Amino acid sequence: MSQPIKRREREEPASSASAGQDGGAARSTGLAKHGHEIGTGLLLIWLVAAMVLPHYVPLVRGHPEVTSKAAVLVLFTVCSWALGLFKEPLTTLLFFLFCMLFAVAPAETVFGGFISPAWWLVFGGGIIGVAVRSTGLADRFSTLLLAMNVSSYRYYVAAVVLGAVALAFVMPSTTGRVLLLTPIALTLSDRLGFVPGRAGRTGLVMAVAAASYMPPTTILPANIPNSVLLGAAQALYGVRLHYGPYFLLHFPILGALKTAILIWLICRFFPDKVEVAKTQAADAGKLSAREIALLGVLALSLLCYATDFWHGISPAWVSLAAGVACLLPQTRILSVQDFTEKMHITPLVYVAGFLGLGAVIAQSGLGAWAAHLLLGWTGMAPGHPAANVLLLVLIGAGIGLLTTLPGLPAVLTPVAGQLAEASGLPLYTVLMLQVPVFSTVFLPYQSPPMMIAMHLGGVSLKDGAKLCLALAAITVLCLLPLDYLWWHVVGVLR
Repeated sequence: MSQPIKRREREEPASSASAGQDGGAARSTGLAKHGHEIGTGLLLIWLVAAMVLPHYVPLVRGHPEVTSKAAVLVLFTVCSWALGLFKEPLTTLLFFLFCMLFAVAPAETVFGGFISPAWWLVFGGGIIGVAVRSTGLADRFSTLLLAMNVSSYRYYVAAVVLGAVALAFVMPSTTGRVLLLTPIALTLSDRLGFVPGRAGRTGLVMAVAAASYMPPTTILPANIPNSVLLGAAQALYGVRLHYGPYFLLHFPILGALKTAILIWLICRFFPDKVEVAKTQAADAGKLSAREIALLGVLALSLLCYATDFWHGISPAWVSLAAGVACLLPQTRILSVQDFTEKMHITPLVYVAGFLGLGAVIAQSGLGAWAAHLLLGWTGMAPGHPAANVLLLVLIGAGIGLLTTLPGLPAVLTPVAGQLAEASGLPLYTVLMLQVPVFSTVFLPYQSPPMMIAMHLGGVSLKDGAKLCLALAAITVLCLLPLDYLWWHVVGVLR
């Protein structure tokens, strides 16, 4: 009887020590959380004070008070998105709130994102994404990939990346591609045994996120930035951008070569091994009526996307029509319950926020002020084409960090004539120099579609930033010099 008693006595101190450690960890976590709450509270107090200050001391001299207020609010919003000071939806809602409280811009400008075609493009694409997963079509697509019975992780990364780039030729919506492919990538991850948090799952999600945006910037009109550039160049200067010359100028280096580097980087940063047992693909069976109906909607949508030059219907309304078709009781593709439970609101709020941010920057004069300020700092003079190209790229990169990349052409295109005059470069060349800039993502927040894919796939900002910064470094050090030489070959630079 004495031995068990002694054993318990010996175990009690260890248990007490363990409890003490657990209690200490809990206290440490509580203190950290409390400290974060205090820090964010102080940040909000600073923001209120900073928004009041321009009423007494203009921060952007020579411009209206609203420009200074916009500068403060844009700086806060961009930094919060980039550094995670607040969660993305909260940051966006704070942006909306402070715009209205301090009369930074009218409501139709601040909330213009909700009536923008881009927002409805995302909304319709979100419905399609839910339908693809709910009907089992995502699982069927993953089965087709698994049917090769390849145990190489690199194979699946390459398949996802190349699929995203190929889809850009017929589906002119980055967000639409993201919302279509992310459910497929997640289902494929499940089938390969890549549970949430595992490197392979992160790699496949980032393959969708990066490949849906970066290489397709070289395909006209595959995403928002080059579509904005296309419209603004013609409206402001009468310069028409054509598919073939645009593709020849940009795709070989910033499209094809960047795609290969992207595959290599993902496999290097998020390495994983596929278990052969997991890749055994069972017979998928016949297509269900819901899957057939959804394939019909997708095929018709892709046809409408590819022929928009003929019928003139915006991709946004094609996307919305496809989403509505999925919800119609006659098609039986998606139930209202599945739509209500599985539709993600966070990406929609974020998209409305970045669109509103771009509109506020443009209307407040902040974008034009930043461009003129950067132009004054560079001291650009004609006769130095290589140096001027570098300076223009740096100006674009600086504004891209401020406005996010989809809004870059809306800010830079109106001042392209002045930039061309200051640099001595042809206007067409100055316009085309925007493409290397908005195709290079330094941080994920610059590309809202990438953020949407990361949200849906549960990828952290840290992992996304790691890939973006590495690819940006390779782009700046290797791809842009090669691109400069290629521009000489095709005759854009002489």
